[in-house]
Amino acid sequence: MPKTISITAIASISALGNNQVAIWNNYQSNDHCFETISFGTQNAFVAPMDSTSKLEIEALKNSDQKYKSLDNSVLFAITASRKAIEKAGWQKSDTFGINIGSSRGATELFEKHHLDFIQSGKVETLASPTTTLGNISSWVSHDLQSQGPEISHSITCSTALHALLNGIAWLKSGMADKFLVGGSEAPLTNFTIAQMRALKIYSKNNDEFPCRAMDLNKKQNSLVLGEGAAVCCLEIGRTNKTIAVVEGIGYATEILEHNVSVSAEATCFQKSMKMALENTNLSDVDAIIMHAPGTIKGDLTEYKAIQKIFGKNLPLLTTNKWKIGHTFGASGMLSIEMAVLMLQNQMFIGVPFAEAKTQKKSLKKILVNAVGFGGNAVSVLLSL
Repeated sequence: MPKTISITAIASISALGNNQVAIWNNYQSNDHCFETISFGTQNAFVAPMDSTSKLEIEALKNSDQKYKSLDNSVLFAITASRKAIEKAGWQKSDTFGINIGSSRGATELFEKHHLDFIQSGKVETLASPTTTLGNISSWVSHDLQSQGPEISHSITCSTALHALLNGIAWLKSGMADKFLVGGSEAPLTNFTIAQMRALKIYSKNNDEFPCRAMDLNKKQNSLVLGEGAAVCCLEIGRTNKTIAVVEGIGYATEILEHNVSVSAEATCFQKSMKMALENTNLSDVDAIIMHAPGTIKGDLTEYKAIQKIFGKNLPLLTTNKWKIGHTFGASGMLSIEMAVLMLQNQMFIGVPFAEAKTQKKSLKKILVNAVGFGGNAVSVLLSL
């Protein structure tokens, strides 16, 4: 990467909270954020917004008549984006691009409008514009009164890191100097939970940790869903606001064996990690934040891919899904935030039930992985 790409701010809203102090404090706790909530005829573990964040979203919704018709995926993105550009010091006069994606988009609102249609044969006037995938970035742009390009996309669970890749491509091309990138997801709905159960990957655990992400010996799948949004501000060069530097990026896909397949040794991850690390000594990588969704195959194949790249000298390994669940398209940027916080605080956050090495040196470089259905892998190397 010939040009230095800085992260000058990062912000999120999730079960962990909506400010960096609360989020970091929650990361240092061995408690998870899951609650049991009823979805249709069954209960399920999920990681909903914390109470403070729920109030903030409700206040935003009531602050403007137009916002009352928006899906939570949009409201989450607006909230996180406001916080990020304030931290970065971006002004309304600045020209910056926006790329905030989502795996599923306006899930709750779409389900509501479809149910209304089935029951009455009619839909509300705003049913279509408020359920398009593109309405996330467009509403963020409206709220921030930005002047640059606005982009939305869905690349399943690696959506947020693909947004980061796209922002970097714009910056390196010279077509933009600043880009706001990330992902937003509000998937805690009856239909979405039912879909995950149909795949036979949703957690049925009733023990201390419902999601056993990074437990390589688990005997049953343990994916749990969470909701949230996370975005970061990208700029060319180092500035007095730089909180981390993107040192390497990698991406890859692999040929599908079936609709949700990833190969036994996650070939896509091997390729994406190699690309991200092509200018880095492997011994310089201090930690990896794994995608690790909590499924038997998903966790194990990624681990095997890491072994293929690093051999016996593995970096410290961790994930945040045991704590906040899988937030689909937002998950990659929440992992980026975790990496930035670990670098800033020089403290490795492990998984309480997983075998892990002890941190023996300062954290200088952290690799973040994400992958979506069909092997759409992204790896991002961060440093201070």
